Amino acid sequence: MMFPFLKKLNSTTSPEDVAFLNYLKKIIGFKPKNSFYYKKAFTHSSFKKVVDGKNYNYERLEFLGDAIIDTIVSAFLYHISPLENEGYLTKMRSKIVSRQNLNSLGKELELIKFVNSSVSKEKFGDNIYGNIYEALVGAVFLDKGYVICEKFVNNTLIAPHIDIERLEGKITSYKSVLIEWCQKNKKSISFKVSEENTKEKTKHFTVQLLIDQKVIAKGRAPSKKKAEEIAAKRGYYTFQNKIENKNK
Repeated sequence: MMFPFLKKLNSTTSPEDVAFLNYLKKIIGFKPKNSFYYKKAFTHSSFKKVVDGKNYNYERLEFLGDAIIDTIVSAFLYHISPLENEGYLTKMRSKIVSRQNLNSLGKELELIKFVNSSVSKEKFGDNIYGNIYEALVGAVFLDKGYVICEKFVNNTLIAPHIDIERLEGKITSYKSVLIEWCQKNKKSISFKVSEENTKEKTKHFTVQLLIDQKVIAKGRAPSKKKAEEIAAKRGYYTFQNKIENKNK
């Protein structure tokens, strides 16, 4: 869907524009002061639009939003965990701002609904949701400043989704856990990757997890990284009792 405001940014407000701005007001909690930032936050790089000699898409806002989210979450953890060290704070921040968490939040907010793109939305991976959320945070910061932006992140990410006790036991990378366990127990570990030749439109990879040269689990996904993580998660549950007892 292409909104008229992307043809003429200063044109008369259309029904699509009104729907977009009403949607924004609902999720950010206020009426946007400068809609330019928000329209840009919902524009995919495939759209190939240039404004004032600069690419008009969400990528720079995504970069800005990512840094701001890190800052807001860091401040939140600093204040609620006064006795914890830097390592703990870093680990908890990584769990809160993980790609999986931000993608889930973006889905919950239905951010893809108003994305402008030259690519079919069915072809997007899950990361589009987290990317748009980060870009939206960047837009709020530029439009309203840090205080309002902090309130937005608190209302959408921290307050409704962050349970510190649950996160303390949450594994964000099964691959990292397995590698660490194997190293401590002098076991060899490797991931054998193969690309599938199928008639499917999306390319897939199959990964075999080998521990001590023995195939323990397999994973299949559109990316090597995700396939490795799937295989690692399955492998983790194979050795779960040994790993958890070792870590106690």
